[in-house]
Amino acid sequence: MTPTDTTLSPTLPSGLKKSLISFASMMPMIIGVVALVAMMQTLVPPEKLVSFFTGNPFIDTLIGTACGAIAVGNPIVSYLLGGELLAHGVSLYAVSAFILAWVTLGFIQIPMEVAAFGARFTLVRNLLAIIATLTVAILTSWTVGLLR
Repeated sequence: MTPTDTTLSPTLPSGLKKSLISFASMMPMIIGVVALVAMMQTLVPPEKLVSFFTGNPFIDTLIGTACGAIAVGNPIVSYLLGGELLAHGVSLYAVSAFILAWVTLGFIQIPMEVAAFGARFTLVRNLLAIIATLTVAILTSWTVGLLR
């Protein structure tokens, strides 16, 4: 095929067909995950989240990670929610961990991720995301503390 040839490769239509079939088969699971995320955002308001934190940086980082992983959602919403948590006196350790886990973990999405990518990939990705979340949250808080 030359660069000016406008004909499609014979594998492109079959690849598109397979992609559409795969997407259609995952649609019920995607709708379920979106519904669960919406319920979690409704059932766990910022005031309820504030009551979970203790003031201990290490424990708050773990709690922030757990809360963010459970209450998965949109990154833009996490920044707004993080600002509200900071305004209510929650530590930067907890808020950083919460935002990172909110965006990277998402335990609600694990069944769909296993179906799409496999159990081993999902396990490794989530373990690495937990380690990265804890590390980045602590380093972010330390860095901000040094800059103050």
